[in-house]
Amino acid sequence: MAGQLLPELTPGTDLTRGTVPALTRAVTGDTATFDAEHRGRRLRGVCRPLAGGGCAWYVRDVTDEHARTDALLAERSRTAFLARAGSRLGLSLHREQTLRSAVTLPVPYLADAALVVHRPPQPGEDVPHWLRYADGDPAPVGGIADPELTGAVPGLVEALSGATTDPSPWLDAELADLDAVLPPEFGRPGTVLTSPMPSAGGPAGALILVRRVGRPGFDQRDIELAREFAARAGSAVAAAELYGEQAHLARVLQHSLLPPELPPVPGVTLAGGYRSAGDSLRIGGDFYEVFRTATGALFALGDVCGKGVGAAVLTGRVRQSLQTLRLVEQRPRELVTLLNRALFDSPDAARRSQFTTLLLGTTEPGDDGGLRVRIAGGGHPSPLVVRADGSIVEARVGGMPIGAFASATFVEVEIRLAPGELLLAYTDGVTEARGGAAAVEMFGEQRLRQALAAVAGLPPAAVIDWLLQLVDEWLDGESHDDIAMLAVRAADPA
Repeated sequence: MAGQLLPELTPGTDLTRGTVPALTRAVTGDTATFDAEHRGRRLRGVCRPLAGGGCAWYVRDVTDEHARTDALLAERSRTAFLARAGSRLGLSLHREQTLRSAVTLPVPYLADAALVVHRPPQPGEDVPHWLRYADGDPAPVGGIADPELTGAVPGLVEALSGATTDPSPWLDAELADLDAVLPPEFGRPGTVLTSPMPSAGGPAGALILVRRVGRPGFDQRDIELAREFAARAGSAVAAAELYGEQAHLARVLQHSLLPPELPPVPGVTLAGGYRSAGDSLRIGGDFYEVFRTATGALFALGDVCGKGVGAAVLTGRVRQSLQTLRLVEQRPRELVTLLNRALFDSPDAARRSQFTTLLLGTTEPGDDGGLRVRIAGGGHPSPLVVRADGSIVEARVGGMPIGAFASATFVEVEIRLAPGELLLAYTDGVTEARGGAAAVEMFGEQRLRQALAAVAGLPPAAVIDWLLQLVDEWLDGESHDDIAMLAVRAADPA
């Protein structure tokens, strides 16, 4: 073994004469170890003292051990890069931000410059775009990819078309082929690697990595790492595109389902309040609506089953049905009956158990200058009336949920509101809001009555704001059901 590792040394050789440079430096420098390359092998030596003042050098071949250590460190570095890249790519759900992350992360770890070629999500625009980031650039820059670029870079056309090809390095790249997308001071490319960016919905683009002349080319591990990163980047871009589409649909849905601006009605003062159970879309299953009529107003407040987007869709159906049916019928009980038939006869209504509770009423001027309010109920909490003397009375309505039974029965009551008196319709999200010290006690009707009594005589907008503030303080950030309130007040003659 000694002869294989150190063939220059024979018995009697003076170690200080430089036959083995690393060993000579250790001996002459009076050091007890050395670690150096010799004849293509990695050798490690240690000196052990002997009796009589001499020493013995133990030399070991650590080439394979060193290679395994280097491989382990390189693998850890690659794993750390992928972990960091996955975290960065997953932080943003905006397409442009995700593309910026995809093009900046590989530089300078994988390449001196990175380029993402992609097609924009706008319908009808099929021209590829590119986004580039090079080592030393302050920020990514972009542009439109001309046909010369897509045709000059090997594998780019296949990657953009969705072909499942493995990335392969492109040697002897010419500057003219990438001149339009590389910085002017970059110089001639050394090695170029093109990797497809696949996703579940089709190709998300292609990743082009460029190394300068003088930097080692892409080995097999670099190619595999680039392929893995490109796949993760493609999935992240696809997820961001899907999120963008859903966010757009949500905005359209939100715009159509948010509580309306209440119309002015002669002799009536109105105010509404709303809190959705989900804070992200601000839409849910509670709603209110007011329409002007020839003699006053038609108002509705309801609570559809469920919450979130599913409840919001049913809310839209109920509101659209009311929009249409009010043109042929404005008597509360008859209109509720028509609405029940419309919901119950809709496709899959019975299977989905889609129904709603509802208060539907009309206002007309009263003989005493107040209001005559007729209300039909459909399984909804009865409204409360704040009288002129500050007392709170319940207007019992009753009725059955709308859309639940084909033969449902409904009732109608008439209420007289003197000038300054107020009627409050609300959903059970108000009384069932859980809060307090243990966050489990319900707000309850008694607290609602006390709160109404405290603001008797105030305008409806002030009453609604006060009630919403009290409920918010009661909840103290806890989750809650959808909340909707509508206040109808007979205007003072003044």
